[in-house]
Amino acid sequence: MTPILFYGVPEGCSFGSIVALEWTGAPYRLCRIEMPAVVSSEAYKPVNPIGETPSLMLPDGRVMSESMAILNHIAARTVGKGWGFDPKSEKFDRLNQMLAFLNTAFFNAFGPLWHTVEHELDPQAKQALRTYGIAKVEKAHAQLETLLGGREWLLGDEKSFADAYFAGIARWNDFHQVVDRGQFPGLNALYERLQQDPAVRFAWAIEHQEEAQTSGQFLGHVSLDEALGSLKQAA
Repeated sequence: MTPILFYGVPEGCSFGSIVALEWTGAPYRLCRIEMPAVVSSEAYKPVNPIGETPSLMLPDGRVMSESMAILNHIAARTVGKGWGFDPKSEKFDRLNQMLAFLNTAFFNAFGPLWHTVEHELDPQAKQALRTYGIAKVEKAHAQLETLLGGREWLLGDEKSFADAYFAGIARWNDFHQVVDRGQFPGLNALYERLQQDPAVRFAWAIEHQEEAQTSGQFLGHVSLDEALGSLKQAA
């Protein structure tokens, strides 16, 4: 069975996992999960009981979740292609450091802003939460600029899955329009460079249901019912 990535729309952080799969050139399929309707439904619980994306169904029928785990899983299987690293190497440590920061600090900084979009709040509470969220996003950008340290990519001279994950989260600022990314020249240059990447363009087109040209081995979409059928067969 070909791996199936369950990705969330709109604006899911699973965007980075699509980019990573494209970069590796490994065959895969996609299952589109609408948020919040489908991701929180009973139908999706056999894939992810806590109702989150991304999830990755592996050829043996196992399903794994969480972006950091999925990206590390893919990286470990593509060491020979330059996407994964020896666990004893400096690059392995650097990759996990950057993925952890993106997952805990950068991702979470946008939480208050998403809350104002997804929940009904009185104007005063909404403004207070938005102000708090803007401060968190600005701080996370400043911290990541420091961690980038003048490098071209988050790990150094070559792009990595940390950059793929960054591409999926950093675009949230374009949605919320809260931080002038130009204040952070290194991050801004990294973001703009990623916008020209064929895999990033592909992931954006997939999310927006526009014509998408794969540079990897994307084998098409499957419905949730079809994916669940594959899960039952594997069991």
